[in-house]
Amino acid sequence: MQTQMTNYPADKKQLYPLLVSQLSGLIQGVPHRIANLANASALLMEALDDINWAGFYLMEEGRLVLGPFQGRPACIEIQVGKGVCGAAVEKDEILLVENVHAFPGHIACDCASNSEIVLPLHAGGKVVGVMDIDSPSFARFDEEDREGLANFAQILEKVL
Repeated sequence: MQTQMTNYPADKKQLYPLLVSQLSGLIQGVPHRIANLANASALLMEALDDINWAGFYLMEEGRLVLGPFQGRPACIEIQVGKGVCGAAVEKDEILLVENVHAFPGHIACDCASNSEIVLPLHAGGKVVGVMDIDSPSFARFDEEDREGLANFAQILEKVL
């Protein structure tokens, strides 16, 4: 289990606006997509409590390919429609999964992960990747996380 390295607020209503502000500052004027995603994953890993993986999969030739991330080694390719990430792309919606082991077709890249949130990322009107965050705890993510991370993802979409 990852622990917080700095003093981020525990209250999500304070945490997520701060993360959006920090991300905006990190990527402002930076034209490098991979560098921006790498910093975004590092920021998430540092700031969010009780997570064990934070990163991105990017669409390449009709499938998701592992992008910048923080955490244990991960699956390299995911087919659209497969697992939580592939389902998020296929449905083009945020998926908040309280128990990944109960998710049909779940891909177990890290057996320590028990819950997950996946947010599609868009550019040019289409899904170009996903932001994926895992936790070793069941039901780690809630509606506040969905809303806060959606705002975080919107900042990233400006540079994709």
